[in-house]
Amino acid sequence: MNGKREYGDYQTPEYFSLRVCQYLKEKRKLEPSIVIEPTCGAGSFVKSSLIFQASEIVGVEINPEYCKICEETIDSSRVRIINADFFAFDFNSVISQKDQILILGNPPWVNNSTLSGLDSDNLPEKVNFKGLKGLDAMTGASNFDICEAIILKLIALLHGTESVIAMLCKTSVARNVFGEMKRTHISFKACDILEFNAKAVFGIHASACLLVIELSKKDAAPESCNVYSFDHPEKIKNSFGYAGGGFYSNTAEGADDFSGQCCFEWRQGVKHDCSKIMELTLEGTTLINGLKEVVDIEDQYLYPLIKSSRFKAPVTDTYSKYVIVTQKSIREDTSHIEADAPKTWNYLMTYKEFFSKRKSSIYKDAPPFSMFGIGGYSYACYKVGVSGFYKKPLFSVLKSNDGKPVMADDTCYFICFPSYNTAYTAMLILNSQRVQRFLLTIAFLDAKRPFTKKVLERIDFHKILHVIQEKELIETERQLGLQGYYRKGMLADFEKLPELRPGTCF
Repeated sequence: MNGKREYGDYQTPEYFSLRVCQYLKEKRKLEPSIVIEPTCGAGSFVKSSLIFQASEIVGVEINPEYCKICEETIDSSRVRIINADFFAFDFNSVISQKDQILILGNPPWVNNSTLSGLDSDNLPEKVNFKGLKGLDAMTGASNFDICEAIILKLIALLHGTESVIAMLCKTSVARNVFGEMKRTHISFKACDILEFNAKAVFGIHASACLLVIELSKKDAAPESCNVYSFDHPEKIKNSFGYAGGGFYSNTAEGADDFSGQCCFEWRQGVKHDCSKIMELTLEGTTLINGLKEVVDIEDQYLYPLIKSSRFKAPVTDTYSKYVIVTQKSIREDTSHIEADAPKTWNYLMTYKEFFSKRKSSIYKDAPPFSMFGIGGYSYACYKVGVSGFYKKPLFSVLKSNDGKPVMADDTCYFICFPSYNTAYTAMLILNSQRVQRFLLTIAFLDAKRPFTKKVLERIDFHKILHVIQEKELIETERQLGLQGYYRKGMLADFEKLPELRPGTCF
């Protein structure tokens, strides 16, 4: 048992659970006949639900200690506490023949990979519940929030009814739930987000909200989700959702619509899950690994490395970090390194146990010291990259003064170009005011990674090139503090790239 971390345990203060219930009663005018808290913890929402005239209030909780607290502190004949695992409990046993159902509460704020790392048994059945395919199903894309899984299970249980679901959750979870309801054609009257200060309520730094979903018996599904402040629920802050077939983080933002399919393929940087051994720092002329040890190896498999935190300039050509790259393609045999670069092979063999501890299934049955996110594109000499983490994306030309390809880590994304001039032009285009404003309409800045491959793939260069002018690129160059490298005709040369031919998309 790993305690609060295992259960994603952030107990709701009673003052806040009462505010939520008052909002639902007074502002949303809800009059439920039954209230269910599916992960009730110590019972703050169960207590607060007593302000409704519901004939029955049911709390379900996996932790017997919390069940005992609820039973000792809540004195009402309308309340029933059930000690059960949410994922195994038969909710039909309490909602059968009921109408005007309100489900509310605060599900665990933890994801499945964290629970797996803790060897927890507090996990739903391991199914690919979003239908992901291929590598997405094997890697981080299939990692999901337990809170999200709980809400989606409740929606599946109650779809086709007039039930209301009101849950505290991370805003990223709320957005995912909205997207899944649209994807799976769930009928609902409204899906609203009310943002609140998680630091003040729970003492944690997270973008959090009250998610309120009004399901519907009728075939209806609004295209957008309204966002409010919980302190001022009468005024819409903004909306996100679908418009013209695309998904936008702010449907009201006035910006050029450059949404489409990118003709250049955005790649993610290399992944090795062994940074203490594979990533080296150059101190003077000495290489130091993550264990603070001096490393003496050949430079044959050693490449400059840029990490997210190093995206500080629009042109990056000097590096203090290096990475050992063992392959040119996924699952390529690595045994030749022993003959090609014996010192490198001996160094890797010395720390073989570090590699054996890597948990990801992508390394299963792979050659020794295998990597992921590697291919011919990794060895392109001119790239334009961006950190996935920054709230304001700075696109940077990545090149090395010694001519070696620059590797990015797996928190970065990049596209490849055949020359410095074309890469430089692409960098100016992506950093231009028009494109930057557009990016703010398709990225959620409160996400851990606002700018992912999925977001970047929507940048349609064909649309941009229809409207952008050379004077805008010259102004962008000036604003970036660059020394006037751009020359007339570089934009025209850029437009001649094979990827930009009409009807071409890779």
